[in-house]
Amino acid sequence: MAAVLDSVRAFFAPTTFTLDLENAGDVVARENLLDRAMGADRRKKSSEKLRRGRVPAEGLALVARDRTGHIIGTVRLWNVEAGVDRETRPVDALLLGPLAVDPAYEGKGMGSALMRAAILEAKKRGHGAILLVGDAPYYERFGFFAEKTRHLVMPGPFQRERFLALELKDGWLNGAAGMIVASGRKLAQPPVARAA
Repeated sequence: MAAVLDSVRAFFAPTTFTLDLENAGDVVARENLLDRAMGADRRKKSSEKLRRGRVPAEGLALVARDRTGHIIGTVRLWNVEAGVDRETRPVDALLLGPLAVDPAYEGKGMGSALMRAAILEAKKRGHGAILLVGDAPYYERFGFFAEKTRHLVMPGPFQRERFLALELKDGWLNGAAGMIVASGRKLAQPPVARAA
């Protein structure tokens, strides 16, 4: 009974967190959070293949921190091309993910706060659309729907009904068709030592 009461108290206790830009010192904590929240299989997803070896879109890697500064939530957006338009020009877009909240803080509105902040910042930076693979009932509240992705495909396996988009500029994805490909900056590779 005490555990139930503690859970109820924790649910109603004011939880304060701050949203911040991710920094280089957050890498290990973010990766540990993602492993706890999403499991080790997270690296096998099609979305992860698009992110591998890339840097998140400028200013679009956000974290939630608790009162002591520990990372308890994360969201990142990545530059991609959402197929091509009717004139065969690449359609620039963002791919959202992963969005994760420390399991101990779920249900406190942190995921929603991260989503709203990421969408607002992407819009302020002039991006046209955000794509993601996720649970439609959760993401529809932010304006994400499968209709705009019906002519787009992810590299590798994905569930069509979970492939969603939000247009930040009306009509941005009209006519977009084809494969989603990574287009963002690549991670810097350390120089290769040459044999003497």
